[in-house]
Amino acid sequence: MNATFATPYAGTWYPGSASRLEQLLEELIETSEQRIGAPVLPGALAVVAPHAGLEYSGRVAAAAWRHAAAARPSRVVMLGFLHAGGPAGVVMPRISAYETPLGRVPVDASGFDFPALPPDVACDHSLEIQLPLAQKLLPGVPVAPLYAGSAAERVRKEAAQKIASALRPGDALLASTDLTHYGRRFGFTPFPLDGETASNLHALDREVIEAASSLDPVFFLAELRRNGSTTCGVAPVSLLLEILGLLQGEEEIFQAQLDYMTTGDLNGDYSLSVGYAALGYFRESSFYLSEAAQRELVRSVEATLEQVRERGVERPVESEAEIEELDRRGGVFVSLHRQGELFGCIGRIGDEDSYRAAAPELALSALHDPRFPTRLTAPEDLEIEISILTPFKRLVHPERFRAGEHGGYLECWGRRGLLLPQVGRERRATREWFLEALAHKAGLPAGAWRNPEARLWVFRAQVIAAEAFR
Repeated sequence: MNATFATPYAGTWYPGSASRLEQLLEELIETSEQRIGAPVLPGALAVVAPHAGLEYSGRVAAAAWRHAAAARPSRVVMLGFLHAGGPAGVVMPRISAYETPLGRVPVDASGFDFPALPPDVACDHSLEIQLPLAQKLLPGVPVAPLYAGSAAERVRKEAAQKIASALRPGDALLASTDLTHYGRRFGFTPFPLDGETASNLHALDREVIEAASSLDPVFFLAELRRNGSTTCGVAPVSLLLEILGLLQGEEEIFQAQLDYMTTGDLNGDYSLSVGYAALGYFRESSFYLSEAAQRELVRSVEATLEQVRERGVERPVESEAEIEELDRRGGVFVSLHRQGELFGCIGRIGDEDSYRAAAPELALSALHDPRFPTRLTAPEDLEIEISILTPFKRLVHPERFRAGEHGGYLECWGRRGLLLPQVGRERRATREWFLEALAHKAGLPAGAWRNPEARLWVFRAQVIAAEAFR
């Protein structure tokens, strides 16, 4: 094993002096917190991070590394690729440590049975651009750098089996990729440079991210072939998805989009633009709230409704508890029932607001659910139910829908509909009944969920009943 390898990207892809690099990293992390909020999800199994120059992709990559650091891994297994090409299989550099302006990064590739090549062959910025963020957020934690050369099924499956069997408790995974490379320099101009370029790029990258959410490498690769996206890290991302499939246990794994932007969004020049995404992979319980946070959300909703009832004031009463979980952002629904009948149910599937802000506001909206007559007050006997949603997972094969466990979101022909998981549980529904009900909710004809043009997502939910806290 060779001695420490000084990465050649210092001074070009990021500052060459320790002080300037440290300052840049602090700015990137601060910007990340401003963009997506300070709270992070616990228990990340894996992340995807971009690898352009830190001044361009670093604020997005910081979101991935912040979540990786929150899991407190004892080693980060990094999956990259060689831009200059290399063997079809997985290889690793023959080194014991990297050297950056911030010092040494120990390399621990023990357990991985892949060819070790000299660093002048197995050296690439797809992984080495990650090192400063690793040093800043996980100082002293070793990395295992692995370069994937092909996304071919046989190569991918064989490598995934080897990696999954060699993982140790405390290992976290990282796959490195940039998304769509747009512009003449990249040889990719599927649409003109005009006022719609930004939205077209976002839509193209959104398809790539949604395909990855399926955790199905075959579908992911098929979608890239279909839309032509010039996503570069196809091999490491598809390998990561294959590994996650092997790690699936009792708790389902979901992908969360942690952050996203393009260089065009950053500098206003879309003539040469690259997409950057930070993605995280978590077991479903990582998205759920502690008992203390649940109790606070219930109290805020109850206080909001009581204010309507007693003073006729419709203003959200937010919890002031210093519980960081309440400041996370994600899908949330508030359902109101009265005497066993639905009184109103309104939710959000995006992450525009924290749970702290969204829950009491949605409770007020549920009073005016447009499906029911207008209500002027909130009856005392309302039953409150708050649903905290996992992110959506693209479901390629409807036969894998789990009625009573999954909620569903269906989109087809410009129409869309959503049903919460408890709908299936309450009715002891079959898969087909639920999917037909979902199509009906979307205003679609029977069987529309089977149409090749239909897109189906699934999610799970933590259902918080107010009566449990009385």
